[in-house]
Amino acid sequence: MLEYVPMNAIQTPIPARHKGFNRAEIVDQNFIEFVGAWQGDVRPVPRDDAPVLPGSACTARDFRELFESQLISRHLDLMARVLRVQNKVFYTIGSSGHEGNAMLARLTRHTDPAFLHYRSGAFMAERFRKLPGMDPVMDSALSFAASREDPASGGRHKVWGSKPLWVLPQTSTIASHLPKALGTAVAIEQAPRIGHVLPVPRDSIVICSFGDASSNHATAQTSFNAAAWTAYQRLPTPVLFVCEDNGIGISVKTPAGWIANNFRDRKDLDYFFADGLDLAEGYAQVARAVEHCRGTRRPTFLHLKTTRLTGHAGTDFEIEWRSIEELVALEGTDPLLRSAAIALESGLHTKQSLLEQYESIRKRCFDAAAEADRRPKLATLDEVMRPLAPYTPKAVRTEAARADYADKRVAVFGGADRLPEKQPPRHLALQINAALHDLLAKYPESLVFGEDVAQKGGVYTLTRGIYKAFKGARVFNTLLDETMILGLAQGYANMGMLPIPEIQYLAYFHNACDQIRGEAASLQFFSNDQYRNPILMRIASLGYQKGFGGHFHNDNSIAALRDIPGLVVGCPSRGDDAAMMLRTLAALCKVDGRVCAFLEPIALYMTKDLYEQGDGRWQFDYPAPDLAMPLGEGRVYDPGAIDLVIFTFGNGVPMALRASREIESAYAWKVRVVDLRWLAPLNDAFIVEQARSAERIIVLDEGRKSAGVGEGVITAIVEGGLGGKPLERVVGADTYTPLAGAALLVLPGEADLVAAAARLRDR
Repeated sequence: MLEYVPMNAIQTPIPARHKGFNRAEIVDQNFIEFVGAWQGDVRPVPRDDAPVLPGSACTARDFRELFESQLISRHLDLMARVLRVQNKVFYTIGSSGHEGNAMLARLTRHTDPAFLHYRSGAFMAERFRKLPGMDPVMDSALSFAASREDPASGGRHKVWGSKPLWVLPQTSTIASHLPKALGTAVAIEQAPRIGHVLPVPRDSIVICSFGDASSNHATAQTSFNAAAWTAYQRLPTPVLFVCEDNGIGISVKTPAGWIANNFRDRKDLDYFFADGLDLAEGYAQVARAVEHCRGTRRPTFLHLKTTRLTGHAGTDFEIEWRSIEELVALEGTDPLLRSAAIALESGLHTKQSLLEQYESIRKRCFDAAAEADRRPKLATLDEVMRPLAPYTPKAVRTEAARADYADKRVAVFGGADRLPEKQPPRHLALQINAALHDLLAKYPESLVFGEDVAQKGGVYTLTRGIYKAFKGARVFNTLLDETMILGLAQGYANMGMLPIPEIQYLAYFHNACDQIRGEAASLQFFSNDQYRNPILMRIASLGYQKGFGGHFHNDNSIAALRDIPGLVVGCPSRGDDAAMMLRTLAALCKVDGRVCAFLEPIALYMTKDLYEQGDGRWQFDYPAPDLAMPLGEGRVYDPGAIDLVIFTFGNGVPMALRASREIESAYAWKVRVVDLRWLAPLNDAFIVEQARSAERIIVLDEGRKSAGVGEGVITAIVEGGLGGKPLERVVGADTYTPLAGAALLVLPGEADLVAAAARLRDR
């Protein structure tokens, strides 16, 4: 049972030498004593629409409601500190000292998408006023308690988020949300250029808040650079970056003047300062920044002065590393003390009425926490995982096979006789190119973008002709920055578009992996499937390029992708499969909001032959537009063969088919080759089905021995009860890929397959 207890009666567990130094208790008591001791002059009570103090842009009505939002935020913090020790609350990173961000919420709209810093309690409390019938206290209490009924995340994390209020949930926002915030701003401006109807008003701006320490993060810096890059080219980008400067990052102090000196004169990033510690003073300053961003559509940087009270989180006992004198000085800058003084001086409150409101909000927060504690929690694994990777197979199959755009296809391909399915068999690169033309014709909201994809047509000509067919609003080059490419993708997806970003090489993806792992792929999970950001990411991948380019152009590190929860990973080995997989991936994006990665084997892009030069046996007919490949479906070569089954993917498929001829000749075995095609999630049932009839098994994986796909295949076989079958793994070495012929020393080859078969024969 939870009870409301005055903070000055709380005993929190801190080291014995620090008894009496509970900073949350002291901050609480400071407010009560400050109000009780206040002796200033009282002005005549202003009208609701009059300035709260002479010369202020903040009216009495503005102030009254802003102050209430500040008090709500403060008492949610204090409540969390009390109830954490009772194991009733599971998050204590508070907003105390940052309550000035309520001004930002008041001066923007609830349809302005917001990507928020974790110290945004007052912002949220104030934004809740924008729609009737919403309760910031109860919603926050449910989130603190990790209740299944938490309307933001369904109990999966303490996040500031709200679907009706357009606050997209973030978790631990150490600058990783800045790229997608910028991407959303770009998307708002780009949507009308492609005829896409936005889910928010046309003149919306994007709000993105973060701490002063986070501004130093590489992900933040790339976002500021990209924002300035757009402004330099006169591309409208209405993003309002809000740096909430409290002068410290956990325990590392920000040098005095660093934020102002670093951003005040930065070209093409318009700088504004606002005092977040004083509602009467800061209101006009915040308003100027908001109005500038909305009116000019330029990237804007708002430097909001704040402070940090009660430590970084509940486990941070500042008294252990900061002097009492410093802490006392900081507590004297508490913005609620200034707000209390304004309330008393303006006559909007008496001492008694203010303390009564203070205690009534405290009780409201504790009452909400008590109720939240009684609400159900996530109790099963199925409940936890439900929003992570939604999949509706029938709807996806229907959408993937939908071909109701025949006239558009004819126009895009230049005539009925030039449709790709009417052409001779083609290799992988041309089939992917045709499939991308098809997707852009089918989905008018789709966009293809990345480095060199427009006029040049991509490094490997995979996007040749698409720019000419669909123009620059839908096919365009980006700056050389994978983090921002994937940030843009999330922004377009947030605004209802279908982004198809290209990452030039798999190694380049690793520079920006967190934009998929920590941000894009987690959104459905942490928003309880209320927000979706479908992305179809194409990546030129894998090895066997005859030593060209070394590691950065021969990257076989697929494990980094397979380890991202909810991500779909497909990898074709031939052109017809590629086209059908792309249709399914696009359908997964449209129907289920999934984030997908399409790995394109570079070495197979132009491959035409299989066994002998000129045989043309690795070229295939383009599949009709109503044909698609179900998620998880593999391709089986010689399904009746049982002597040896080789599981593989990508480059391994033609390699295995060639090796199988030699194996069959040497041992009179019939060899079945199984192309997995889908690498995440692996289709365990399909793998077991293929393994069950096999007398011997080889798992061919061009990934590295300690981090590839083969482990998953072998695990499926063993867990399927087939672990006793003779099995060999042929896999890449645990090293980077070198240049020239040495590259083939670290990657598996046909001879390695033949040798593995020999070992199986001798068992």
